[in-house]
Amino acid sequence: MKKLTVLFIAFIMGFSGALKADEGMWLLPLISKLNMNKMNDMGLKLSAEDIYSVNNSSLKDAVVIFGGGCTGELISDQGLLLTNHHCGYGNIQALSSVEHNYLKDGFWAKSLKEELPAEGLSVTFLKRMDDVTQKVLEGIDADTEAEERKKLIGENITAIKEEASKDNDYTVSVKSYFEGNQYFLIIYEKYNDVRFVGAPPSSIGKFGFDTDNWMWPRHTGDFSMFRVYADKDGKPAAYSEDNVPLKPKHHLPVSLKGVEQEDFAMTIGFPGSTSRYLTSWGIEERMNVVNNARIIPRGLKQDLWKEDMLASEKVNIQYASKFSRSSNYWKNSIGMNRGLEKLKVVDSKKEIEKEFTAWVSASPERKEMYSDVLSTLEKAYADRGKDLKAQSYLIECMLRGTEIIALGTRTLKLEKALEDEESDEKVKEVADGIAASLDAFYKDYSVSTDRKVFSAMLELYYKEIAKEYYPSFYNDVVIKKYKGDFNKYGEVVFNKSVFTDQKKLEAFLADPSLKLLRKDPVFIAAKSTIKLYKELYGKVAEARASEAENNRLFLKGLMKMKSDKVFYPDANFTMRLSYGKVGNYEPKDAVIYKHYTTLAGVMEKYEPGNYEFEVPERLIELYDTKDYGQYAATDGSLRVCFTTDNDITGGNSGSPVINANGELFGLAFDGNWEAMSGDIAFETQLQKCINVDIRYVLFIIDKYAGASNLINEMTLVK
Repeated sequence: MKKLTVLFIAFIMGFSGALKADEGMWLLPLISKLNMNKMNDMGLKLSAEDIYSVNNSSLKDAVVIFGGGCTGELISDQGLLLTNHHCGYGNIQALSSVEHNYLKDGFWAKSLKEELPAEGLSVTFLKRMDDVTQKVLEGIDADTEAEERKKLIGENITAIKEEASKDNDYTVSVKSYFEGNQYFLIIYEKYNDVRFVGAPPSSIGKFGFDTDNWMWPRHTGDFSMFRVYADKDGKPAAYSEDNVPLKPKHHLPVSLKGVEQEDFAMTIGFPGSTSRYLTSWGIEERMNVVNNARIIPRGLKQDLWKEDMLASEKVNIQYASKFSRSSNYWKNSIGMNRGLEKLKVVDSKKEIEKEFTAWVSASPERKEMYSDVLSTLEKAYADRGKDLKAQSYLIECMLRGTEIIALGTRTLKLEKALEDEESDEKVKEVADGIAASLDAFYKDYSVSTDRKVFSAMLELYYKEIAKEYYPSFYNDVVIKKYKGDFNKYGEVVFNKSVFTDQKKLEAFLADPSLKLLRKDPVFIAAKSTIKLYKELYGKVAEARASEAENNRLFLKGLMKMKSDKVFYPDANFTMRLSYGKVGNYEPKDAVIYKHYTTLAGVMEKYEPGNYEFEVPERLIELYDTKDYGQYAATDGSLRVCFTTDNDITGGNSGSPVINANGELFGLAFDGNWEAMSGDIAFETQLQKCINVDIRYVLFIIDKYAGASNLINEMTLVK
């Protein structure tokens, strides 16, 4: 096993120069062996130790997981944190009300006392990553059966985590890379007292909204600011007025030097998920099943949401974050399908599979190891196709689409407690737990809005999915009793159910009845939905296990077959580094996009009355007077955004864009429409990382908001 690991690492090291610098999401502990020569040739002035060090201050100590799905960076020695506006959006929304609409008006704390606790928000620091492949695969060889392999890996990982958790309060995980061919132990430290410091209004922070999302040219000031607090010893602690701003091990100096063509650019962050080694069958499934099951239901749901959001400021606040989360990957899925088709990625994968088959056939040893891999993968995808489509639509139409059904699923444990005649104390414990979650739910819930969505989503599922996959309440209630009239069914559900009214539900939970619960139409629909979901999950999981094992073997063989190519692991929301340069690009014939945009472009897009392209009066004044201060470019303009060819994906949102000297000069927030297929197939000519220029961020903080207190605590480099 030791020999296998050594050969594996040697393989990667041996061909690290074969790929363009802009492709790859690299593991920081390996960059000294894999990437430093190339990065230094491109202009980087730092050492590997400056970027990743376990014992000394390094760039990795300034970069954090923000919440559960974004990246942030520390920009002062007082725990001041910068991330994207869209990353902080949910927290800003949660703190907003009609009286204090921070989404619409923005917010700036002029002192520590004015900072607002962001309940439930955490930031997580990486302490270290250790290669534990040999320990995880101990006792496993080429003859170990898949089930036994899975069992041994699970046992070994448990032992590794237990050992790493001794005598500390760190969060410990073991992550798989290269489809289970490599493993790393990852040690994190989480801070749970995080406070909202500042954000521009959405007319700046989300300028362009859905129309400009995933597009270039871009003019969005996509940033927000928070602060990390700790106890007096600098350790993580629950919120307390006695907590103090964290003094981080490292914070990023902020560059005022600007952005030019061919400048070196490095991102460090937590990319969520890529599938660069997916087979042709996997890509077809992603396009035709998973993406379409996201595109069609979300498009309908978002239209209904938007109608009510435009009609009511209260509903707009309630659904702003929900809409943003839903629409982001709705549009991404549309662009991904378009890109995969245009680039003929399925055809390219089929050629690789054909080559792999020929390579396997040329050797008896390879035949023994890999002969059934591709045929088994093809069968696994075929076997689960209908089940996965039904499961995907069930999730999008009911569990995520109709909020009231999702609420109903929370009472399944209560039914079990009542059914099993648990003690009064146990029933009360379950009921009180549900009741405690209701304020948060109803705060951001519009009954009339969800009523429309409920009927539309259920009818869509009815039309798109085969009868064999209908949840039981379709046949027993909707079809049998209401003749398939989903509008009529929706009226009855929302008129009769206790779930549509917080006070009624709280009264029921104070004295729960099994008979009444089982008669409630929302509970009936929720229980039926979850029952079907579990059945489908079991079927899909069985095929997925076969897929996972054979993907591991396919990638293992592919790396041996393509021994002239470097392989980097797919993203899995662990810290990665990417590197590239600032530059233009040509999306189509006769079109060249410049690498930067300016405030003049904001004014060109300005449309009074159109919420997507509104511009605050104060920003118009600053533009008219050209009062840009030290944040202006050498030509006198104010740069807003710029593009690099760094390799990023979801989860990288908020990642610092770092120059050759280790200074912050931008904030990554998006990719470009022409390369939405990038999570599956990186396109070296078109793929771009869209970033907000740090000078625009500072200009908004200083000149627009007058929050000079925040500027003063940063380390500015001129």
